[in-house]
This record gives sequence, structure tokens and C-alpha cells, in this order.
Amino acid sequence: MLNFNYLIPTEILFGKEQISNLESKIEDYNRILFAWGGGSIKKNGIYEKVIDSLKNKTYFELSGIKPNPRLSSVKKGIRICTEDDVDFILAVGGGSVIDCSKAIAAGVYYPDDVWDLFMRKATVEKALPIGTILTLAATASEINASAVINNEETQQKLSITSNLLRPKFSILDPTYTMTVPRAHTAAGVVDIMSHVFEQYFDTTKGTYLQDRLAEGILKTCIKYGPIVLENPDDYEARANVMWAGSLALSGLLSFGKKGDFATHKIEHEVSAIYDLTHGIGMAILFPNWMKYVMHENIDKFVEFAHNVWDIPNMGEKKDIANLGIQKTREFFSSLDMPTTFFQVNISYEKYEEMATKAVYFGEIGSFKKLKKEDVLEILKLSL
Repeated sequence: MLNFNYLIPTEILFGKEQISNLESKIEDYNRILFAWGGGSIKKNGIYEKVIDSLKNKTYFELSGIKPNPRLSSVKKGIRICTEDDVDFILAVGGGSVIDCSKAIAAGVYYPDDVWDLFMRKATVEKALPIGTILTLAATASEINASAVINNEETQQKLSITSNLLRPKFSILDPTYTMTVPRAHTAAGVVDIMSHVFEQYFDTTKGTYLQDRLAEGILKTCIKYGPIVLENPDDYEARANVMWAGSLALSGLLSFGKKGDFATHKIEHEVSAIYDLTHGIGMAILFPNWMKYVMHENIDKFVEFAHNVWDIPNMGEKKDIANLGIQKTREFFSSLDMPTTFFQVNISYEKYEEMATKAVYFGEIGSFKKLKKEDVLEILKLSL
């Protein structure tokens, strides 16, 4: 196990009606940017509750933040915060709204183009504080230090990471996820599992505890994923999936490990061009990444097949490993996720561009270092 520093400072307020604590959490702030996405929070009553909590504050709204959040929304938010002297950002929505808010928080104090931070030309030195109210279980942006933004002009989707971007608090009420459409709920479950995979499939030795925690989260998704699709109002299922989503990328599973987020980087280039729902892209790509890299450490895939999918540890290792991968693909299919890019109208014509962009900063991954030609092969397997 590698050395690590433990820091998860975000206060989590989990459960029904935790929004009642919002006023007390923002009492030290006076000028607030209220960031949100589409109209769903008006339909389910969250909007009115937030506005009521802001009644004694000066607040400004930034609405219409889209999935695969755009750089243009970030820049609009920065202008509002700068011109109106905002001292706090409240993000209400899923990972896209929260990621956009984090980028705004960082960009307010950066004197030049905020995209420089994503292009690694500069680092985050200061950021506005943010809080979140989560409405979709998927990204764990409500608890972690990262943000992903889509530059619609260059068709790049890149990330930044800084502990300055961790929310001060996050309100997680599972009932707020009950009105999420079926397809987005399913994509969220896939996203959660993908985050776990990218910390589980790792070459670091002596991480028994982290691996058992990872397997527990995966089994939680396998148990409750189908339930939330068939019974959207099942509180137990929604609560378990929501908390699994937060823990999956909180840092808890990766402390003392390297992790391998190559598949996320590949998918980012797909959704940057095609505006594909992230979880759908991961459902297509991940089993193919597994196939491509499994021989780098076949024992890890045997462990995965046995501990996660309850496949008997008998026979040829490659057969056991392949069966674990097959079970993963079948589970994604059971959630009505596509298995090929052909099913979502993506052809090979942009593969070269996507592969080039995926390795823009160099080789990606650690379980197996991927070069451009490796990325191309994974994309071809996914066609």
C-alpha cells in the first residue's frame, strides 16, 4: 500500500428533508450564485425550497446547465460572480451542475482564460466556496475535488482537480432521485460502477481493505440497480445507490493506490464530440477495456469474477476472467444500456481524432499504459 494523506472535508447531510438545514449552512454568506440545470427541480419542488432558504440573501441564478457541462456556462457564471461580487455558489442538480459550479469557483480568481486550468497551463490557487444539493446519483462530484468540463469550440472534455474545489457541504436526499428518468438512473449506476472499476483494477500490492470496500460498492449497485429501475420510489434502493455513488469516488477507495482512469479519459473524448450520456459511453467501453488489458494481471480479473460475480474459482484463469467480463456486460445490458457505439449512431470516422485527444498529455492508465494505438483498438472493439 502506498503512502497517502486522508482528506474528505465535505459535510454530508444525508436523508429525507435535509434541505431544512440549508439556511444554517449558508448563514455566513450574503451574495449567492444559485446554479441549476433543466426544469426538473421546479417540477419536483426543490426549486421553491431553495428559493425559500435564500429569501434573506441576495442571490443570482445561473440556469440551463447541460449534461456534459459547457465551458460557455462556466464563463457566464464567472461573469455573474465577478460583476455581482458573489461569495458562495450553491449547485443544485447532478454532477454536471456541480462540475460547472466548481469550474466557476476556480475561474473567479483566475485572471486569464479559465480553460488554462484544464489545459494544465495553470493551477487552482483560490476558489469560491460551494455547497451542493444532489439530484442524481452518479459522479460523486458532491464529495470530491474534481470537475470535468466540455469545451464546445475545441470539442475537448478535460478535468481539473484541487482540494479547494471540495464542497463545504452536500445535501443528499434520496427522494430527490425518485423522479430521475429511467435511462439516466441506469447510466448513473454504470457511472458509479465505472468509478469503482478504475480504482479496483490496480497494480498496487497490499490493498486488501480497499479492494473489499470496492467489491461491496459494486455488489450494492448490482443488488439495487435493477430495483431502482423497476421501483423508482423504493427509498432503501435509492438511498443505497446514492451513498454508493458518493463513496465510489470520494477518495476512500483510492487512498494508498494508483488507480487507472484511462477508460474515463477515452469516454470523455467520445462525449466531447457526440454529446453522449457519460454512463452510456462507459457501459460500452468498459467491458472492452477489460478484454484488452486483462492479461496484464489475469489474477485480478479472476478475483473480480469470484468476489463480485460469485463465479467459482475453478478452471482456466482466462476463462474465469472472461466470464466475469461477460457478466459485467450482461448486467449493463439488463439495465438497458447499449453495448456498441453503433447502437448510439457513432461510427469509426472520428476514432483517430478521439484517440489522439485521449493521449494529448501522454500515455493514459496504469494497469496497462495506453498509447494512441491502444486507444484505437479499444474504440474498434466498441464499434
